[in-house]
Amino acid sequence: MANRALQVILARPRGFCAGVVRAVDIVERALEIYGAPVYVRHEIVHNKHVVESLRAKGARFVEEVDEIPEGAVTVFSAHGVARKVVNDAGVRGLQVIDATCPLVSKVHNETKSYARKGYEVVLIGHAGHPEVEGTMGQVSSEVHLVSDLADVATLEPIDPEKLSYVTQTTLSVDDTREIIAALKERFPRIQGPDVKDICYATQNRQTAVRRLADLADVVLVIGADYSSNSNRLREISEEAGIDSYLISDASSLNASWLDEANSVGVTAGASAPEELVQELIARLGELFEVTVTDLDGIEENVTFRLPRELLDNGPRAA
Repeated sequence: MANRALQVILARPRGFCAGVVRAVDIVERALEIYGAPVYVRHEIVHNKHVVESLRAKGARFVEEVDEIPEGAVTVFSAHGVARKVVNDAGVRGLQVIDATCPLVSKVHNETKSYARKGYEVVLIGHAGHPEVEGTMGQVSSEVHLVSDLADVATLEPIDPEKLSYVTQTTLSVDDTREIIAALKERFPRIQGPDVKDICYATQNRQTAVRRLADLADVVLVIGADYSSNSNRLREISEEAGIDSYLISDASSLNASWLDEANSVGVTAGASAPEELVQELIARLGELFEVTVTDLDGIEENVTFRLPRELLDNGPRAA
């Protein structure tokens, strides 16, 4: 008996963003130049498949710099780190290569600039996220973390006339709009960056999944369950009234999710490699007679340069 027909609709853009590509390239290039092991503080990006691939090539992942041998080659993850981590690495004489996404670095610079001008800083973001911890650790003064409208309502700055805000990069314009509006209503003189500073990749992937939810009966998001941007993609399609599931890879697929579906939309978080999308399509092809449609969408051509020390002719491993 022939398999039932199923249309697979692929979001565009999906998967790796330029910051993730750069971070993975940095670890691979460091291994090529310096040889294994290269130590990486925290997961380089939020995806176990990527981490395990780099581990197999000689990367060693640690939680804190005091786990790294003195003088060793060390990579900071794409999420960025607090100043204390940088200082601790210096004390240990670590040879640091910074894989912080340039868009995260921009938020760090904005935070420091506001603090230097005497402004209290409000950070719109999720507590416990490594990017948030890194941003809050850029300045010695207090940074107020707000995650929702309730946090805005209870915010008590020292000087409401001297207040600023920055945002976690994995939040989109849509994610932050209400919070920013509430901040401006309570604190009319608050200063903040232009919306163009929001991460392009986050906004583009969220826009694409909204379109996907208009066309598909079910949406599958490939990404880690601890990935902020991947979880948000699932939430957005659910908010559109579509059954949506976050899966780490094809092995996590539950075929019963598609019992009543004629079409399934597929996207991937910014840390999920395209190979996982293709493996999912192959798995769906074992269960159904699939036709694949790749939606038109924004073609991303953003690239970020590698750090100078990896572009120069550094010492090669023997």
